[in-house]
Amino acid sequence: MTVSIDEAYAICRQIARREAKNFYYAFVALPKAKRDAICAVYAFMRHADDLSDDETKSRGERRNDLDRWLATWHDAAQGKATDDPVFIALRDAQSRFHITTDLLDQLVQGTAMDLHPAHTNHHSPGSEAVHPLRFDTYATFEDLYRYCYYVASVVGLVCIRIFEYTDAHAEKLAEETGIAFQLTNILRDVREDAERDRIYLPLEDMERFGVSIDEIRKLTNGHHLTLNQRELLEFEAKRAEHYYKSGEALLPLIAADARPALWVLITIYHRLLCRIEDRNFDVFTERVSVPTTAKLAILARGLVRTLVNRLRGKS
Repeated sequence: MTVSIDEAYAICRQIARREAKNFYYAFVALPKAKRDAICAVYAFMRHADDLSDDETKSRGERRNDLDRWLATWHDAAQGKATDDPVFIALRDAQSRFHITTDLLDQLVQGTAMDLHPAHTNHHSPGSEAVHPLRFDTYATFEDLYRYCYYVASVVGLVCIRIFEYTDAHAEKLAEETGIAFQLTNILRDVREDAERDRIYLPLEDMERFGVSIDEIRKLTNGHHLTLNQRELLEFEAKRAEHYYKSGEALLPLIAADARPALWVLITIYHRLLCRIEDRNFDVFTERVSVPTTAKLAILARGLVRTLVNRLRGKS
């Protein structure tokens, strides 16, 4: 039996509440229709992520699973009957907020980026005879930017359609805000990514600061950060700080009823970057995060902004 649109949105809200972490705190500050639409997009992206991240299967099998699922979504988007609650909710959100199918396809492409390692396969010199070091890497920041675009900026481009905007410059600012978020994620996750044979720090930057892949691998085993390694991470953090300025510029360009939510999201992510900086870039001893109490405090400030906006609208 096919679920109703209201039931479908309720299921998407449950998924977002359970899985979205930083994002969900921002969702709460949105008006209901926009919150429901964001939750539908998130649930769609979450399922694509789950298919891409299923490490019980090979990369090829995961790509095939993702392609089949995406084809099913395309059928639903074109009006074919479906009993998938996420598809039902997303189809409604797509029509309400003019979200193109191409953008949603790019969202899925972003979740599958790590299944298509077009980046450099690096071998540490002199190491193959004993311990071959094979890592997925990116040679330049330009290469990494493209990766960040698909895994983060496209999310921003979908979100601002739900937030609503009229100035076309908002699209470039949303793209760059996504870059800021993803660079923050990369800094936080250096250890976990290296343990999975992935390094998202551009090789050109590593070479500039005299840091090798072998050194990053050793940091996952309890070695202490050297000055060069800290300077490398600080360099990437400054790059992220630059792109956070785009988030600040984006805020006044979206509809007033969505600004508090975007402010909450930017503030939480930027707070995470600040905590990494405050730890002098030690992201290896333990995973750096923003405490729930701090997120709730930021959300409370966002909700106050929402209330003020509503009161102004009535005056």
